[in-house]
Amino acid sequence: MNEVKQKIDHLRRVLDRLNHNYYVLNAPSAEDREYDRLMAELTALEAAHPEFDDPNSPTKRVGSDLTREFQQVRHRYPMLSLGNTYSEEEVREFVERIERENASTDYCCELKFDGTAISLTYENGRFVRAVTRGDGSVGDDVSANVRTIRSIPMNLLGEGWPAHMEVRGEIYMPHESFDRLNAERADIGEEPFANPRNAAAGTLKQQNSAVVARRGLDAVLYAVQADAPVAGSHYETLQRLGEWGFKTSSAVRVCRSVDEIMDYIRYWDTERHKLPYETDGAVIKVDSVRLQRDLGATAKAPRWAVAYKFKAEQAATRLLSIDCQVGRTGAITPVANLEPVRLAGTTVKRASLHNAEQIELLDIRIGDTVLVEKGGEIIPKIVGVDLAARPAESVPFRYITHCPECGAELVKEPDEAKHYCPNATGCPPQIVGRIVHYISRKAMNIEGLGDETVQLLYENGLLGDMANLYDLEVDHLVPLERLGQKSAENIVRNIAASVTVPYSRVLFALGIRYVGETTAKKLAAAVPSIDALMTASREELLEVEEVGGKIADSIIAYFADPRNVAMVDRLRRAGVQMEAVQVEHLSEVLAGRKIVISGTFERHSRPELKELIELHGGTNQSSVSKTTDYLLAGAGIGPKKLETAQKLGVRIISEEDFLRMIGGDESAPETQEVLKNQQPTLF
Repeated sequence: MNEVKQKIDHLRRVLDRLNHNYYVLNAPSAEDREYDRLMAELTALEAAHPEFDDPNSPTKRVGSDLTREFQQVRHRYPMLSLGNTYSEEEVREFVERIERENASTDYCCELKFDGTAISLTYENGRFVRAVTRGDGSVGDDVSANVRTIRSIPMNLLGEGWPAHMEVRGEIYMPHESFDRLNAERADIGEEPFANPRNAAAGTLKQQNSAVVARRGLDAVLYAVQADAPVAGSHYETLQRLGEWGFKTSSAVRVCRSVDEIMDYIRYWDTERHKLPYETDGAVIKVDSVRLQRDLGATAKAPRWAVAYKFKAEQAATRLLSIDCQVGRTGAITPVANLEPVRLAGTTVKRASLHNAEQIELLDIRIGDTVLVEKGGEIIPKIVGVDLAARPAESVPFRYITHCPECGAELVKEPDEAKHYCPNATGCPPQIVGRIVHYISRKAMNIEGLGDETVQLLYENGLLGDMANLYDLEVDHLVPLERLGQKSAENIVRNIAASVTVPYSRVLFALGIRYVGETTAKKLAAAVPSIDALMTASREELLEVEEVGGKIADSIIAYFADPRNVAMVDRLRRAGVQMEAVQVEHLSEVLAGRKIVISGTFERHSRPELKELIELHGGTNQSSVSKTTDYLLAGAGIGPKKLETAQKLGVRIISEEDFLRMIGGDESAPETQEVLKNQQPTLF
């Protein structure tokens, strides 16, 4: 009996951790199928042994994505989850259950988008708010972030919509946006998102809507909650949503039998790999709205709908060893070395294990038979272990405590998943990685040099940091393996040409942790010289748009190291641009004016408006203060910014007002009118 109790306790601990990773950290550490298997095992054990009942068991909870950073809103209509099926047999059981109690009926099948559920409230055809699922009853208000998603209408088209309705759907991240975002995160040494769903959830909870706008989220809508149905069937409801301006799935089919349902599932199980977004299954719904109402729902899920989860292609192979790699920021990434196995058309030999916690969760051991699948059909990952095949002599894997390259003791911050080597200037992979980053296309774009050449130059004592690049001469390179006279001349010439690269890209090239390409541009605009950046206080850095506490602290720590300061000085002496070049203005009509932008606009995006402000001599500010001259207000303006502006007497102008201002000069009558007007029309 003690063994049963131990098993139950173990499953509860594992599921609690998985729930925390998924709902709180937005960092799922197990596949849905594995999670459901563990939950089913725990449910069965608890049912068989009621003496071990616990009201705090994961089986008694509904997952929640609520966070303290957002205002919480109660759903007018509960937001339920869907039950999952994984086999044709389970689909047939679902249909048989429906038709046992009712006559034969139609089913509407659609793809299950792998994103994060959202509820959009509209009143009289106008967008009011967007709320996450939360715990099904209460969710987080993420309206400001959702307004940045261009496919979500702010004002409905057509006619016939209810005076009040909640439109339900999924916010997701297309593959293109996901790949771009993870490349950016890799550039600044941050952990890549595990999958598009995780990326969408994390993006939706950003505090800065400008960050959300850049990440390229999209949305698909599939349900309406109102006091009365908007159509007689689910399929007709989708048609109505399309007429009102919502983006709906194009992969929708009305099926009249379980065989037609399975044909739909089998077709998309193959064709889904061609889609520009992630889908992890199909949703089967009773088409009749009247029958949906009659069937009702359980406490967690509707009885008239179910999700079929596609099975990811998996392969079993043996884990030979685990290497721990060191990145340019010092981040340690464990990598599994596998017995070669064919998977999704390619041979897989290695797979990332992400971090120590992932290894612990899966209890992966050397010699195990492991299950490998490709995340998004691209990235190999280990998703499970065949415990029945585990060798009797196996022992738990002990994660390293010291850097495998330089021997320094590893550190781990409380809010970080990865361990880090702190020896930034003495650890070879970090040194080489930073130089490789410095020469990359988005940074200094020094052609002729690559990873292998940089490694070669480092091993021969010619490179110790980025500044050493400008000490290289042709005679240094010619004797080296794989480098001839012509290659050497090209390398030296391209290095010399890099001194013309703008200051913003130099900042990015330095590889300051968390300072990516976009942040570097913002910093260069707000702090236009390296000397000013070196001496900037934390408060001054936080004034820069998109610079938060973590980035500000990282910048300060970077320049607190005298070795970094000395290297920057050597780069300066080599001719590298350490100041922003003054951009030629179209006019000086906004010279000396400081402007804050808030909300969304009809004729221009916010980045376009910011550029116009700078081109006409003005300065962009991220927050309203007593130094602010104008608040450029659009739809959905931040209430705090509006309140602050009104309190401080800052002039509030609309997009039209702004365009009139830059259309003439300071003395033009229309400009003077705007300058004098304290309360122009906001929207």
